Amino acid sequence: MTTAVAPGAPALSAADRCDRCGAQAYLRVELQSGGELHFCAHHAREHGDKLREIAVNVHDETHKLEDTPAIAPDDEH
Repeated sequence: MTTAVAPGAPALSAADRCDRCGAQAYLRVELQSGGELHFCAHHAREHGDKLREIAVNVHDETHKLEDTPAIAPDDEH
């Protein structure tokens, strides 16, 4: 299994939803059967071992969660 962004693979967008809960997907798993599944970071971690067994390729964008800047509170004058 490859855990990387495949060249030419389209980036996941806010329209891509987790197949388990409907949250925004950050992981696309290409299956040996030819289909694909989308997972939020939570469900990707929960099902990670099984996904590695059935995946041909994994497009992982969970790093985007770490890159999100904190929202600063409004300054009151």
